[in-house]
Amino acid sequence: MKEFQIEDGKDPLQIVNLLEDRIYEFNSKKIMKYDGSLFAKTVNDEHGTLVAGIAGWTWAGICEITELWVDENVRKNGIGKKLLEAAEREAKSKGCFTILVRSFSFQAPHFYERYGYRIEHILSSFPDGYNYYFLKKAIS
Repeated sequence: MKEFQIEDGKDPLQIVNLLEDRIYEFNSKKIMKYDGSLFAKTVNDEHGTLVAGIAGWTWAGICEITELWVDENVRKNGIGKKLLEAAEREAKSKGCFTILVRSFSFQAPHFYERYGYRIEHILSSFPDGYNYYFLKKAIS
């Protein structure tokens, strides 16, 4: 049997992108769905500085929001809600019927609940003293 050597990746971001591409290729071939797409929406202030954004992917009728961030200085202005709505419109335009989002308990799981996301699972003590939420929303 051939022996393989484990090495540290020289450029972790490049390795992550390569692995994501390989997994997408495998998954798409397995279920014959090749409609995967990334999305990102941003909000800039009057100086052109990024103050909020949302990103994720759509594929095979599903969507995952992987990042949602709003600068603390502009929170409570409805930006998060608008970004969430923009992601949902993107998902609908790609034929998605379900959206998944994950959130630590110290982030914003209850923000998502306010907008129709249901808690599907809570991973306790991840990290210690906190929980990790998996939330899902059906869209049409």
